[in-house]
Amino acid sequence: MKLIWTIPIFTLDKLKKQVYTVFADSVTEELDYTNFKEKAQLVCVVYTMCGIVGVVGNTNATDILIQGLEKLEYRGYDSAGIFVLGGAENHLVKAVGRIAELSAKTAGVEGTTGIGHTRWATHGKPTEDNAHPHRSETERFVLVHNGVIENYLEIKEEYLAGHHFKGQTDTEIAVHLIGKFAEEEGLSVLEAFKKALHIIRGSYAFALIDSQDPEVIYVAKNKSPLLIGLGEGYNMVCSDAMAMIRETNQYMEIHDQELVIVKADSVEVQDYDGNSRERASYTAELDLSDIGKGTYPYYMLKEIDEQPTVMRKLIQAYTDEAGQVVVDPAIIQAVQDADRIYILAAGTSYHAGFASKKMLEELTDTPVELGISSEWGYGMPLLSKKPLFIFISQSGETADSR
Repeated sequence: MKLIWTIPIFTLDKLKKQVYTVFADSVTEELDYTNFKEKAQLVCVVYTMCGIVGVVGNTNATDILIQGLEKLEYRGYDSAGIFVLGGAENHLVKAVGRIAELSAKTAGVEGTTGIGHTRWATHGKPTEDNAHPHRSETERFVLVHNGVIENYLEIKEEYLAGHHFKGQTDTEIAVHLIGKFAEEEGLSVLEAFKKALHIIRGSYAFALIDSQDPEVIYVAKNKSPLLIGLGEGYNMVCSDAMAMIRETNQYMEIHDQELVIVKADSVEVQDYDGNSRERASYTAELDLSDIGKGTYPYYMLKEIDEQPTVMRKLIQAYTDEAGQVVVDPAIIQAVQDADRIYILAAGTSYHAGFASKKMLEELTDTPVELGISSEWGYGMPLLSKKPLFIFISQSGETADSR
């Protein structure tokens, strides 16, 4: 893999923040902000490793969705589901367990447009009722969602009295809200979606389908990753480029608080107020052989065996032709100026931070402290005078790298 870790390194000097994103072969330019503590609230939010896929305008929609979800199995999940429509029928299929169990239930499921999701339970147990996709009150609208809606209980109490819910998820409340605005207030799908987005608070990547219109998928994001995949005569939605790399290597980024109208032959990006945004595509340099499990039964076993190769690539990336280590002078200076190093991470990345603590203290002669990023998002401790921050993101896309 070319990108090994994404590690923003922060220094605080009169509330100035310097950011360096360290790749296996490059360090990005410095970025300055003026209010560290305000930004840190965004930096330290964590969300779960769910996955989103979607396709519009392809007769093999079911296969594309299942294949895409299989590419996202490395994330970890406890349930999955797809919604496919086209012609006179639509199909909602869910399963608790592996993608193989979901796939086994899709015989005869055909259509040209659909969305899919792998879920790691947050709100409610791992059940089919809690698995995505979720439907609105009348089952007209179908939604998949990554992230956490912070005000979902407030929305339920204020807007959705009398609605009936099958599960306990925040996502089901979001799709009910959209359905209410469209069907009870008479708004168009786009305007109903926009109105809901102005109310919803939190991190989210949404993919929405109106079961009465198989020609379009509506998507929006805030603090959770989402991409548009550009195909020949059809387009896709995914939370990770590798999910759709079999179909295309051309992608379009979606920025926070942007809404995208995805059709088979067009992609329209706009902000929540309806202002159009121009966006160029980019080429994803991914290799299918790197993504798959190959001959390994599990991704973890494959990744363990790949560690020596990864280390060799890292060493090569930071050494010159003479074998001398080469590191960006700005990073070296930032480490030298720091009076304390803080490593913020979550999950296995947090353990990786612990593994590096002693080594960093010996190399820099500077105390190193560990913090769980989700906790820092709600209560930052008192900082030293000249701290340096290392944020370790488990996947390269989690919100603790923001």
